[in-house]
Amino acid sequence: MKQQSFIKGAAVISVGGIIAKILGALYRVPLTNLLGGEGMGVYQMVFPLYCLLLTVSATGIPSGLARLVSRAEARGENSRAILRRSLLLFSAIGLSGTFAMFLLARPMSAAQGEAAAAAAYRMLAPSVLLVSALSCFRGWFQGQNNFVPTAVSEIIEQLVKIAFGLFFAYTYRENTARAVEYTLLAVTLSELAACLCMFALLPRSRRPLYAERGKENAGSLLRATIPVALAAGVLPLSNILDSILIVRLVGKYAENATALYGLYSGGASTLINLPVSVCYGLAAASVPAVAALYAKGEKSAAEEKICFAVKCTLFLALPAAAFLFLFPAQVSSFIFRSLSAAEGAELASLVRALAFAAVLLSVVQTLSACLTGCGKAKTAAISMALAVTLKLGLEFFLLRMPQISVRGAAYASLACYLFALIFNLVYSIRERKNRQRLYGGALKFALISAGAMAAAYPLRAHILAAGMVAAAVYLLGALAFGAFSKEELQLPRRKRYVNNRRTGV
Repeated sequence: MKQQSFIKGAAVISVGGIIAKILGALYRVPLTNLLGGEGMGVYQMVFPLYCLLLTVSATGIPSGLARLVSRAEARGENSRAILRRSLLLFSAIGLSGTFAMFLLARPMSAAQGEAAAAAAYRMLAPSVLLVSALSCFRGWFQGQNNFVPTAVSEIIEQLVKIAFGLFFAYTYRENTARAVEYTLLAVTLSELAACLCMFALLPRSRRPLYAERGKENAGSLLRATIPVALAAGVLPLSNILDSILIVRLVGKYAENATALYGLYSGGASTLINLPVSVCYGLAAASVPAVAALYAKGEKSAAEEKICFAVKCTLFLALPAAAFLFLFPAQVSSFIFRSLSAAEGAELASLVRALAFAAVLLSVVQTLSACLTGCGKAKTAAISMALAVTLKLGLEFFLLRMPQISVRGAAYASLACYLFALIFNLVYSIRERKNRQRLYGGALKFALISAGAMAAAYPLRAHILAAGMVAAAVYLLGALAFGAFSKEELQLPRRKRYVNNRRTGV
């Protein structure tokens, strides 16, 4: 199987993520127009429980399996049995998650104060099983350093969701509750399409899955994936509590608490997660790269790889966060055109308050993946658990203040991600020279970003033009100031040719 380098692999999965997220962002515009603020609030309420169940059944699979597969390949072993065993194990766990979501549909909707959400939960429930199987395929391919199937499946997933989601939302536009239910059914159909795509891309040149045998059993698979799942599952759990805390606490002094939650979760968080999703490719590529170096005993080289992954993450996330902070109203109105003036102003304030969470969460994502590659997934889990505890405590205090309102959740998220970043950094990069080099790179990218934003500011009335100018100036600045060396980018050196005939050699 053809393997891809770290840069190429990260680029492939990042491009796939960019296309998928652009499609998702474009999908949100007509979906918001069809469902309205109230419908989007119910739509978003269903996802925290869904993400939590995916954490148990699927979230840790790609990173955990990628580490196992990469180590097996580095030792010259056949990793195909890992895929077979993981499909059997995690499909069973995913099926349990599907039943759990069916059973919890009514209690969760009652706790959230939205009876209409119960049917929506049930429509989404089969996705838990499908994503579990899909994650096994993605983890195996990523462990092989082949990121094309993941990118292709993400794009197909979005296309199917958009096609069926808009069809259902338009068909049932007169009945908001029914429209929300069937747009969530579209999510289930999209996961089914992605699973079929991955199965079609599975190489057929080797022996069938059932004919392979390997050392990895259910216990080793669980040991590899459970810590990763715990690290990734803390945030979905906190999002469930967000859906309850924001609506309950803000609802004590505001009548539109559900709509405010929809703006925060479905609007501001969606925009902030765009650069985070782009940087996901770096996190995904880091796991097999770091794990392979650790399997060979090259710990110093592994730490240098971690520094490079974080540096690439900062290079992508810093200008995006600066752009969102400087132009929140323009970006919000460009993407969510159907919002009223009051909703648009509220969304802009949330985007500005949450803007630099894009940097913090992107780096936390990369460092957590690197810790997984180092075999320290438990450290990432502890870090995120402590960070989310801090976040919930701040939310419980800040959301009670009418003058802060839902922005309290944004401030609490910033504190959460900053704590997790510092914690992960301490345990992943220990050499002082590597940290100093990383800090210098972060400062350089911040200064270049500031210059790019200054160049784009006069064009703030035309957000697309401002974005293109900011991107062009940022890239030129990165080239001028040598953001990356040739050694870091693994560029080949030019060969020097000698006229052998004249020299007589």
